[in-house]
Amino acid sequence: MKLYEIFFRPDLEESAQEQDEIAEAANLLQTGEFQVLQLAYYEWFGRELAESETDKLFSEYMIGKQVPFWARDYARRILALEQGGRLDADNPLYHRYDREYITSVPDGVRRFWLATFWCTFIVFGGIALATLVAREPMSMLPPYFERTELPDRQ
Repeated sequence: MKLYEIFFRPDLEESAQEQDEIAEAANLLQTGEFQVLQLAYYEWFGRELAESETDKLFSEYMIGKQVPFWARDYARRILALEQGGRLDADNPLYHRYDREYITSVPDGVRRFWLATFWCTFIVFGGIALATLVAREPMSMLPPYFERTELPDRQ
């Protein structure tokens, strides 16, 4: 924000602070700013944001830099929850508009141990195979030079 803009229009500084509150709440919830507006709208009015209202709200917030009072209230409550240590950012209610938000992997422990097994098998299997194939190895780990490949130093 430029100093002369705030000097001639002090209300711009207040709206910038309000947008910062929305942005901070979005960061805490790990969502986008507009999604925070959608969540605030749903909580305040008890219904989803209509398509016709979406365009108007988007243009007022993103272009006109106007933050609705109900969005400020919602963002401030999120910030207060965080300050009190009671904010659960993984709560599915905050991610109702995220299509791909996943908090856990189905069958994750089994997949982890399976991947660990295969990685271990490949590494140690490769070392074992290299040890068996080399006739007169100079070292156990790569590069696998044999004594016959290196020149004699006599």
